[in-house]
Order: sequence, then structure tokens, then C-alpha cells
Amino acid sequence: MLEVRGLCHRYGAKPVLRGVSLRLARGELACLLGPSGCGKTTLLRLVAGFESPASGSIEVQGELLSDAGRVVPPERRRMGMVFQDFALFPHLDVADNVAFGLAHLPATERSHRVQTLLALVDMAGAGSRFPHQLSGGQQQRVALARALAPQPALVLLDEPFSGLDESLREHLASEVRAILVREGSTALMVTHDQHEAFALADAVGVMNDGCIEQWGSAEALYHEPATRFVAEFVGEGALLPGRAAPDGVHTALGLLGACGKFPHDSPVEVLLRPDDLTIDSRSPYRAVVEAAAFRGAHTLHRLCLDSGQRVFALADRPLAVGSAVGLTPRSGRPLRVFPAAPEIQAEDPGATLRS
Repeated sequence: MLEVRGLCHRYGAKPVLRGVSLRLARGELACLLGPSGCGKTTLLRLVAGFESPASGSIEVQGELLSDAGRVVPPERRRMGMVFQDFALFPHLDVADNVAFGLAHLPATERSHRVQTLLALVDMAGAGSRFPHQLSGGQQQRVALARALAPQPALVLLDEPFSGLDESLREHLASEVRAILVREGSTALMVTHDQHEAFALADAVGVMNDGCIEQWGSAEALYHEPATRFVAEFVGEGALLPGRAAPDGVHTALGLLGACGKFPHDSPVEVLLRPDDLTIDSRSPYRAVVEAAAFRGAHTLHRLCLDSGQRVFALADRPLAVGSAVGLTPRSGRPLRVFPAAPEIQAEDPGATLRS
């Protein structure tokens, strides 16, 4: 459905995209995830046709839409767009907003399509209301219905939940996913929020400094990060310093089995997610509880090892801050290992944290 090849773009002398390539199959829901300034919104704008690439190409359904010498304008690309601020027309009611791109249809068919979509997004009966009479979540649903109305080849979503309360975002992302699936849509969303990305997308591309560092499922990004940046950006955890050995990595938590081949005794760091450690009073490896965050079924704890390095672990109940506990790495679970960061190699400080 969508194929991007070697896309490069710059603003003045500043490179923004550095040879980005990706492919979406028909019906696939994908997301570009990354921090502000990584290039994800620029990539979406290039796909939409709002800007022209410096080099590389964009094809949709085999049709060349953009390369260094050709740009098909946005209105001829058969794409639906959901903007960050929803961009509903304030002078039009909900029904007319949804019908905006359906002027080519006969009135009866247009009305049927509008009513079908409003029912799809759980806004049936709201056709006569105006945008200012709707909540943020309702406006988001109307914006999605408007984007879907012309049956676009591709739906693009630009940070569609960023203007909503945090408590609504993941829930609405799941609802939008269900709507897109029912409509049989192919979609590409950009966001900096991994919970939104994981709730909506079949595949996620993690972007950093104009490149896609890894493209894969949420599970692969979390448990099998391809780069140090992905390991730190996705999920919670710690990078625990150690020394490579033929049978694993020697760390403050003993010998850990890890994925990756490194020269013997070279400095490395092992990625430990909270579920890689078990709180065990019988363990010889001790830690002090520094913080506890209630997460519903579990409590996430930040712990300081005797070595001064910090890790995270889950427990069924909150542990008292300041209490001493034992920690045991879960056996039989391969762990990701990365070359030690330069500052780790030079000084060997505590674990790199993401909380």
C-alpha cells in the first residue's frame, strides 16, 4: 500500500531525514514513534504531499507520488488526514464536516455514508451539533470519520491524541484502532507516546535523529531492542554495567546470560526490564528500595544495589521505601547486551536509568 525508499529531507543546512525507508501492507496499522525533533512529523508531511523530499521516493498502491523531481499535490493523493488539533470547520455541523470530502456523491449516497461513519465512530445522532459543543474525544472521533469518509487509500494521523487528557489517550487509541480495522483502513500515525503507539499499531518504527532505528512489534521493541536508543526509549528498565565473558556477563547481580558476542572482559551493559528481576528474600544480592509506584496489579520499585547501581523490579504489593530486599534475575530469559557507553567505559558509574 505504501512504500517509502531512501527518503532524505533538510531544512536549510539541517538534515531532518536520513535515507528513511519503510513499507506498509494493505490493512496494516503502523506508527512512527520518537522524541520531538526526530523527523517523524516531517516524514508524515512528505507522505501527505505537504512538502517535497530532497531525495528518495514515495509510492502508494504502486503509483509514484513523490521523488526529487515530482510531487503529486495532497488533494490528488487519496489520503485522509487527522491533524493534531482535529481541524474541524467551526461553522459546519458534525454531519457537514464528515461530508466535506463527499461532494462528488449524490445527496442520498452522501447522507448514507455520513450516517454510517457517525455510527461507526459512536457519534450517531450528533450530526446536527457543532464542534464547539463536543468534548475533545468527540471532536477526535468526528475528525476520524471525516478522514475516512472518502474511503482513502491511506489514513495519516498526526499526534491525534496529544490535545486530550492523558487518561483518555490510550483508551481512545484502542478505540481508533478498532474503527480503522472495521473500516479495513491502512494507517500511519506519528506520536511521541509509546502507550498510544502500542495501543493502535501492528508495527512501530522507532525514530531517532532522522532515521528509523528499529521497525517491529511492540513485543520485539520491548524485549529485543536493536539499539541502545530503542532500549532506553521504549519501556522502563535499567542498563546494568558488566564485563563480557564466554558464558554471559559478570554484573553486580552475578553472571547473567545475555544475547550478543563481545571480547572477553570488555565493558558492556545488560538491559534489565522490571519483569527480568524477582524480589527474593533468599537471594545474596541485596538492594534498598528507593521508590515505589503503584501500577494497579503490580507496584514498580526503583532499587539501589549494594554496588550503587540502580534497577527496577515489580512486586504484587508496595514495599517500604528504605527497606532492604533480595533480588534474583529470572532464569532462562535471554537478555540484550550493548557495548558500554563511553562514560561507562571511562568511569563505570551506576546503571543508566529510564523511569
